Amino acid sequence: MFLIITGIILFIFLIIVHEYGHFLVAKRNGVDVEEFGIGFPPKIWGKRLGKGIFEGYYTINLLPLGGFVKLKGENGDDNEKGSFKLASSKAKLKIMLAGVAMNLVAAFIILTIVAFFGMPKLINNQFTVASDTKVSKSEALINFIDKGSPADKAGLKISDNIKSLNGTSVASQDQLRVLTKTNAGKTVDITFIRKGTLITSKVQLLSAQTVADSLKSNNPKGYLGIETTDYTLVKSTWSSPIVAIGLSLQIIKLTIVGLGTTLAHLGSSIGLFVIGHGTQAKSQASQASQNVTGPIGVYALLSRGSVLGYQFILFIVGLLSLTLAIMNALPIPALDGGRAFLLVLFKIIKKPLLPKTEDRIHGTGFAILMILFVVIAIVDIKRFY
Repeated sequence: MFLIITGIILFIFLIIVHEYGHFLVAKRNGVDVEEFGIGFPPKIWGKRLGKGIFEGYYTINLLPLGGFVKLKGENGDDNEKGSFKLASSKAKLKIMLAGVAMNLVAAFIILTIVAFFGMPKLINNQFTVASDTKVSKSEALINFIDKGSPADKAGLKISDNIKSLNGTSVASQDQLRVLTKTNAGKTVDITFIRKGTLITSKVQLLSAQTVADSLKSNNPKGYLGIETTDYTLVKSTWSSPIVAIGLSLQIIKLTIVGLGTTLAHLGSSIGLFVIGHGTQAKSQASQASQNVTGPIGVYALLSRGSVLGYQFILFIVGLLSLTLAIMNALPIPALDGGRAFLLVLFKIIKKPLLPKTEDRIHGTGFAILMILFVVIAIVDIKRFY
């Protein structure tokens, strides 16, 4: 529970870091900040704190969904000194994209720390510096148990970490596969860790004949009746910052490709729905939802991953920081990238961006994002609960 709470606090911290980027850059460019809010209204507490560039009116609000920065004249025709409207286009761009920069810096720091203390290997061909990489932990974690199987009867549960079978250490799913086959039909001791406690249980494995016969049916079985995932931690020393940068670039690329795939499936779903192919549209929409998750999914991930230790929690928080940076850099209305895109676009076409026009565009974008937020929340509930 401690690691779950820590992960959630760190996630909220990432959002605050993002908003504080806007806060600091705005003040450095002469724009007054009227409020820095943690959470969203209604307000619970507020007080003017700090000195110099950190001075401002800070509030804590009831809805713990992130944070916000309220700039003077951000919405409207305020022409007074310190107004956002009077800032240069260059200064506005800096302010808009400061949150993205802060999240990138936060991700770099977090992933550097994780690389030094033990980086989970969760991506195919995950970036490392081979000459400065050492495996510090290798485990086989249960992610599926066949009902009525030997493992089920022995009391094993999902997320249990298998340490040995019949006295032989287990560090990977390949080792476990070999050991169960070697001891087919025998009653053996299986030792595993559950929530920090070492447990040993007796289990009678299925015979080789039973497994062979099942493979010819529609209900194939394994000797133990589980599926496992290899969980490996690798440590770096001098190359930790390099690993953080290399892995960040790798994740950014994968995220962009994933977003492209999601949008392609979503577009296909809408097209199929319009022409009356409801079943196919539903299938495409389902595929689109596989690459996205929201706060509920993040909580589930932190909750289930907490058994893996602090390295996994920090790793996920680092990934979330990168994701926040990527999403806010995209030209999506209502987000930082969308605001920056509109500013540059109207600068290129040499037309003024009227406050009403901007509010209408971002208001529409915000409404769409809220709808997507609700849809993703429903998908996450079905997926994880």
